[in-house]
Amino acid sequence: MSNAPNYKDTLTLPQTSFPMRGDLVQNEPQRLAIWEKSGLYAKITAARKAAGAPDFILHDGPPFANGDVHMGTALNKLLKDMVVKSKTMAGFHAPFVPGWDCHGLPIEFKVVKQAAGLEPAEIRRRCEEFAKGFIDIQRASFRRLGVFGDWEKPYLTMDPAYEASILRVFAKLVENGSIYQSKKPVQWSYGAQTALAEAEVEYADKVSPAVFVKFPIVTGELAGKASMVIWTTTPWTLPANLGIALHPEFTYVVGKFSDGETYVIVRELLEAFTEKTGLALAETYSDIKGKELEGAEAKHPFLDRTSKVILANFVTTETGTGAVHIAPGHGADDYLAGQQNGLGVLSPVDDEGLFTAEVGLDELVGMHVFKSNGRIIEILAESGHLLGQEEYKHSYPHCWRSKTPIIFRAVEQFFISLETLRGQALEEIDKVKWMPAWGRNRIYGTVESRPRLVHLPPAHMGRAAARFLRCRQQGDPLVRARATRSRILSKRKARTSGSRLPMTNSPPSSASLPA
Repeated sequence: MSNAPNYKDTLTLPQTSFPMRGDLVQNEPQRLAIWEKSGLYAKITAARKAAGAPDFILHDGPPFANGDVHMGTALNKLLKDMVVKSKTMAGFHAPFVPGWDCHGLPIEFKVVKQAAGLEPAEIRRRCEEFAKGFIDIQRASFRRLGVFGDWEKPYLTMDPAYEASILRVFAKLVENGSIYQSKKPVQWSYGAQTALAEAEVEYADKVSPAVFVKFPIVTGELAGKASMVIWTTTPWTLPANLGIALHPEFTYVVGKFSDGETYVIVRELLEAFTEKTGLALAETYSDIKGKELEGAEAKHPFLDRTSKVILANFVTTETGTGAVHIAPGHGADDYLAGQQNGLGVLSPVDDEGLFTAEVGLDELVGMHVFKSNGRIIEILAESGHLLGQEEYKHSYPHCWRSKTPIIFRAVEQFFISLETLRGQALEEIDKVKWMPAWGRNRIYGTVESRPRLVHLPPAHMGRAAARFLRCRQQGDPLVRARATRSRILSKRKARTSGSRLPMTNSPPSSASLPA
């Protein structure tokens, strides 16, 4: 056996120092360190630029600086890196400037959760520190993933220069009359105590108490003879009821029911109404179109006022009674219908979702709206206005951070009107090549139909924007372009000196306002 030939010695094999194993855990950090030390990204971009290569710019839709990198942010950045590197290899000058979104609810919510009861100025200071900390953490993680970019000079939405650019645009909007103030319903998170954009809302199943409530008609041909019946899954909004909407072309039955009362119910929902309330139609007096009841008034079930009967095409025969309870301060459709019919805007709810004195019943003041549902149903039953109730399971909007159900609540806010901007925006959309093509239709439809944008959600941190002031004598909102540009100059000086502008919550006297 010892004399067996060693066939290995008979082979002529290439000699190489290439390792048998990749050992990526050890070798990748070394490779990245070489890239960093040699300034590889800067050398590549400089060479492409010097050669006059065509530009390819990928704008980084930034992540929030509110936590470490997760699978979503990692995938997002890696896909962008693949695009940028492939374009660079194809001969383009493709610089990549990473960015971070440092404003808004995600950061503020985490800060407030850690230390409740802070003054707004302290909240803003801590939000800035919080964001800076996670910018450094995320930057290190992205570099470890091998993502190329100008990591030492990222764009940050809290940078004074970035904020100043926002203020310049705002000043221009003020000058052309696009900024206005109005009290309108917004999606409100009582958990985070701020208004929410569509992207900050998620949906989850919720079981709500649904009630059938009668409103005795007090004017018109049916005055003292019949009652309107509404169905709602938000009994807590009944104190803000100012109207009842009917569809102008639907046929409504005016008839006597098994309890001896006369009600007005849309024909298609009579059977469902009987099934859920136990009240059966005993005798039909007449069939009328919804438009015949326009302008009539009905007595509010527990407050000393009336509700106006109006017409609206959004009324359906899917659920309820064909008569929709209208609270202009607590819904988008309700608000628009109310504005078209001269109804006011009543929203007796504060930032925490608690009833204010405007609710009209002392026992409800200070009670949370969702906790008030039970008591309001009891009040309806005690007064004889409750005709039926059920548990209704439906998909309901929730705050994506606090995970609490949201409410629709009217608050004073500043808005940007799109009437003067829409035409130009639509033209610019059509100058862009959209991939996939359906993206164009989606954004075009949104811009075409949206009447306004909310400029300032009333959160503590808010967006980088000009101070909004009220005249102490008349209470009129004052927004001045010159004051806004003065703010820009202050930000420039603050940036030069390495400091931040002091943030206060008290407006200066009107005498100190620039013209």
